[in-house]
Amino acid sequence: MSTTPTIVVVGHGMVGQRFLEALAERGVTERARIVVLCEEPRPAYDRVQLTSYFSGRTPDDLALGEPGFIERHGIELHLDDPATAVDRETRTVTSRAGRTFPYDALVLATGSYPFVPPVPGKDAEGCFVYRTIEDLLAIEAYAKTARTGAVVGGGLLGLEAAGALSGLGLATHVVEFAPRLMPVQVDEGGGAALLRTIEGMGLTVHAGVGTQAVTTDAAGAVNGMSLSDGSTIETDLVVFSAGVRPRDQLARDCGLPVGERGGIAVDEQCRTSDPAVFAIGECALASDGRVYGLVAPGYEMAETAAEAITGTLAGPLPGTAESAPRAFTGADMSTKLKLLGVDVASFGDAHGHAEGCLDVTYSDSRSGVYKKLVVSPDGRLLGGVLVGDADAYAMLRPLTGSVPPVAPEQLIAPAGSGQVTLGPSALPDDAVVCNCHNVTKGQVTACSSLPEVKKCTKAGTGCGSCVKLIGQLLPQTGDKGLCGCFPHTRSELYEIVRTLRITSYAALLDSHGREAARGGDGCEVCKPTVGSILASLSNGYILDGEQAALQDTNDHFLANMQRNGSYSIVPRIPGGEVTPEKLIVIGEVARDFGLYTKITGGQRIDLFGARVDQLPLIWTRLVDAGFESGHAYGKALRTVKSCVGQTWCRYGVQDSVRMAIDLELRYRGLRAPHKLKSAVSGCARECAEAQSKDFGVIATANGWNLYVGGNGGATPRHADLLAQDLSDAELVRLIDRFLMFYIRTADRLERTSTWLERLEGGLDHLRDVVVHDSLGICEQLEALMADHVSGYRDEWAETINDPERLSRFVSFVNAPDAPDPSVRFVPERDQMKPDLTVLTLEGTRAG
Repeated sequence: MSTTPTIVVVGHGMVGQRFLEALAERGVTERARIVVLCEEPRPAYDRVQLTSYFSGRTPDDLALGEPGFIERHGIELHLDDPATAVDRETRTVTSRAGRTFPYDALVLATGSYPFVPPVPGKDAEGCFVYRTIEDLLAIEAYAKTARTGAVVGGGLLGLEAAGALSGLGLATHVVEFAPRLMPVQVDEGGGAALLRTIEGMGLTVHAGVGTQAVTTDAAGAVNGMSLSDGSTIETDLVVFSAGVRPRDQLARDCGLPVGERGGIAVDEQCRTSDPAVFAIGECALASDGRVYGLVAPGYEMAETAAEAITGTLAGPLPGTAESAPRAFTGADMSTKLKLLGVDVASFGDAHGHAEGCLDVTYSDSRSGVYKKLVVSPDGRLLGGVLVGDADAYAMLRPLTGSVPPVAPEQLIAPAGSGQVTLGPSALPDDAVVCNCHNVTKGQVTACSSLPEVKKCTKAGTGCGSCVKLIGQLLPQTGDKGLCGCFPHTRSELYEIVRTLRITSYAALLDSHGREAARGGDGCEVCKPTVGSILASLSNGYILDGEQAALQDTNDHFLANMQRNGSYSIVPRIPGGEVTPEKLIVIGEVARDFGLYTKITGGQRIDLFGARVDQLPLIWTRLVDAGFESGHAYGKALRTVKSCVGQTWCRYGVQDSVRMAIDLELRYRGLRAPHKLKSAVSGCARECAEAQSKDFGVIATANGWNLYVGGNGGATPRHADLLAQDLSDAELVRLIDRFLMFYIRTADRLERTSTWLERLEGGLDHLRDVVVHDSLGICEQLEALMADHVSGYRDEWAETINDPERLSRFVSFVNAPDAPDPSVRFVPERDQMKPDLTVLTLEGTRAG
């Protein structure tokens, strides 16, 4: 053995990178030479988030490890140069480039390879696997010339691949040999719920059939598939995602034992039959006879091997005591995923294999929700499946193996039928809250903040599903409740309403209000706040039923009340573009009703001075001419300003008017914690003042730059650059995510500028969430926005077409035909203005 020991790592995936970090944490990188042979042309990246590439993340965004980690620790990383042979007798490894490296310890972290069924045509042009970034780049390029795609495999990766093809604009088929989707993770009921939801998204699923052959055209390119039931699929592109197999050929070639179905056999220290050779991750067959395909067990194996090698080659760090050898004896296979926007989770004995176990289920096929808990005869929670609503996963999984503090059926019942939301106090200190890094509740509560938790324990830095629970476990300071009626913040109430599908203020107050407030009428703070939340979740017409009583004065009458009791009306003029005919209609309406007319700062026309009883008459004229509500009265999108762009301006580089119109029509009526303003400038001269808006867009020669968090007003704030050189689709996708994340997490009456400055981590955190999908919620955010867009209805039109709704627009309930005599005007500059004399006298009498 040389004076300075050499550790050779074959493979630089997620598990290989975690092994390197574990060596660094133990000080081994300072006392040993570390060589890494990597088959791919790029360093380790987050394969769990691979599909997020199609949501706007770049390969660099997916990179793992802190910047400069490899260089800082003196690690020799050889990219695009895999190991081709191991000589155990001489303890050397040879790479494809012909390099030979001696080793004192060899770690095989070669992962797995995609299984491609041996069917005719599997190697045809247009056939792909779904495993690496290079695979995704190839699929993306080929899809540009395709119309239809098919995925062979309906498991986790198969559904991710299907989502990617669908996102690329292809009509998509999924072929699964098992009788249901995701057969490993979910049971029959969960598979049925998942199937209904996915088919509702426009994907075609073929379950219980196998692929017989891939057919090709005369040029040898894919043109279809034949299935085992005799049916055929016309498709231009095929992705094989039918499972993976351990990459153990290197071990086989050098005589190391492997399992009957593959996998390099290792002991509890992840050591092979050769004491100098270790195997970790998906290539390893653990001592319990299983190959683990999840990242969490791989990380645990990486830690185990690192500790064993540290003790053997380098010894413990000076000043540290020796401890019992770390052992890998198996791992929890629980998992929480979001596939095509659908929450899917399974934990523990999800399929009920234990003798005598009982199932507790809840199913709502209309909403696509399925929940099942598996319980032992003595009441212990053994496992479960959650589809469509997996918010309870973070609390339920740590309770596995124990008797829950409430009956199991209460844990999965829908809102209003006895559902109990367990608090963090229900978890024992030894409950594992972060499965990726095996971190317990006790370790989390020893910290004081989320950044400290991530730094000290790495909890929350893996899949991200534990972050919400960690936040609940950390010390809470002061009463952060919205008001005296609710102990929850606005963002918490939003999540409660969304998750539990609560549709009324009364139900929310009774189920989640403070004890003293339940059964009451609420207050002026929480009623409009909850009304806005319900509206943002597409809860129908805002003045129907109970919701009307929740609205502020402006929302209540769908117009802006002015100082003399009259109202102003602002029809929507998307992007500021309006035809002469529509301008004439506005002029005629203003003339016929005697309204004061003014161009607003948002490129619209404001009509002032309408009595409440005149509002429906004015709306009818405007709606008939093609106008709709501009939502100037609501905490919603106001305007998307624009310059004239490249169509007219000699400096313009993009069509800013078209983009402004598209954005305004997409986000019209979107209810938010505060008003939203936007603008699109056609070049860097910035005539539309986009950088002073909640979200602003500036054209570049290569696309669009997106700025967020700006505003004018009393405390102006310059917007921050979130992303640049975006395509149309990328721009819209990021704005969708940004707006829904803001709506979901902001406080009451909080502008995006204030929210962004308050947000922990600021712009960097926002970019991680909405661009890089660090929390894994972007599909959910996009789905929420899609619901808004598809459910939009013009409130003016909804009102004038319903006699019952029209009945509220009167000055006096007991004299509906009488105008309000206090609403008076005087002439000024060829228009009229409020009679301030009347206002003064009325104010004196009131005093």
